[in-house]
Amino acid sequence: MLRWAVLIVWVFTALFAVRSVEAQSVADRFWGQWRGPDATGVAPFADPPIEWGEATNVAWKAKVPGQGSSSPIVWGDKIFVLTAVPVGDPVSPAAAQFDAARSSRQGRRVLGRSRRMGRVRGRQSILRQQFTVMAFDRMTGEVAWRQVAREEVPHEGYQQPNGSYAGGSAVTDGEYLFAFFGSWGLYAYDLNGRLQWEVDLGTRFMRNGFGEGTTPALYGDTLVVTWDHIGGQSFIVALDKYTGEERWRVPRDEIDTWATPLVVEYAGRAQVIAPAMDRVSSYDLQTGELVWQSRGTTMNAIPSPVHADGLVYVMSGYRGNNLQAIRLADARGDITDTNALVWQLDRDTPYVPSPLLYDDRLYVIKSNDGILSVFDRLTGSPHYQLQRLEGVPNIFASPVGAAGRVYITGRDGTTLVIRHGTGFEVLASNTLDDGFDASPAVVGDELYLRGYQYLYKIAEE
Repeated sequence: MLRWAVLIVWVFTALFAVRSVEAQSVADRFWGQWRGPDATGVAPFADPPIEWGEATNVAWKAKVPGQGSSSPIVWGDKIFVLTAVPVGDPVSPAAAQFDAARSSRQGRRVLGRSRRMGRVRGRQSILRQQFTVMAFDRMTGEVAWRQVAREEVPHEGYQQPNGSYAGGSAVTDGEYLFAFFGSWGLYAYDLNGRLQWEVDLGTRFMRNGFGEGTTPALYGDTLVVTWDHIGGQSFIVALDKYTGEERWRVPRDEIDTWATPLVVEYAGRAQVIAPAMDRVSSYDLQTGELVWQSRGTTMNAIPSPVHADGLVYVMSGYRGNNLQAIRLADARGDITDTNALVWQLDRDTPYVPSPLLYDDRLYVIKSNDGILSVFDRLTGSPHYQLQRLEGVPNIFASPVGAAGRVYITGRDGTTLVIRHGTGFEVLASNTLDDGFDASPAVVGDELYLRGYQYLYKIAEE
């Protein structure tokens, strides 16, 4: 009897292990979050085209209504994008902010300060927006489904000229799709577009009305959202992915963070790493307990962290420059100026684009400029530095890597393809009739680019 019991336990354990490996393999072959399967920017099993143009290797392009700078997310036979579609009659910016602020004393205080400082962003009237989730068929580019999560008048603007009220990206694990529109709610759908739950986290006021544009992090059955702003108590919160119920919430003394938190499992403990202006903080995923803290990055913390083999890289580059390579084995308590900081950099770091971590090389864009540096991730020694990227002078999108190549997309519509290596070599320069702020998604032999107007599928003819 004991032998049978042991055998049954062994069989179930083996089946569970096989299913876990299969699930991991499936996730590695899709693009379920905006920085790819490992949140490094790399598609480990992909081999997309090197060259394309409007008349070459464009399998299809689909018009995307409204505005959105969220990156495409790919799972199964669908691509998911978030957008904000203007509808109805215009409303003045002051009226829109007053409507959002009047329900809270802190909101009224923020609105008054913004008016006195002349920072009610933009003088043009604001249109009501439909905060929308869209799914496109991968084969044809046709709309598979479209859901309007909420229709509201935004209380502040966004980064001009090509910003968006839908700046954050969706995230999926193949079971649920999560769409976060900041002040306008967090939504969970199944992959056929049926709403599972929704949560309203409050009203968020950003400095200078730059817009919200934050993407959640998903790990196992936990969804993590950073809510840093100037309109009240900032916090980081973990929610049950199946119900939207809060598991924990930790207050933060931070303002205006756009970086997506990174969840890393190290030494059997999953921790959430959340960069910000004053502090880089790590929280226990299960409890929210603070694990360690380091000094902050810079104001407007936008680039998201990357991780490999126990080393985490955080950086930003607005009104200053900061890159920290942090060894998790030594990270406990306050790690400022300790051995946990393996190497640091105080110049030429990115403002908007997140880094690409490809094998043992860290690709870093300077500010939003077409200037690239590549470092040995273990030592910080440069393979090459301050390499000007011809044809892509201005960059918001984050670089991606696949099949020994690196793809860097500029705002003017050109994507530079360079060889992944210790020396700089351009393989191709490809231009489309659109502009791009969203980072590419790479799946199989396909590259997906979400532009100001169109969603493109790039594939060999």
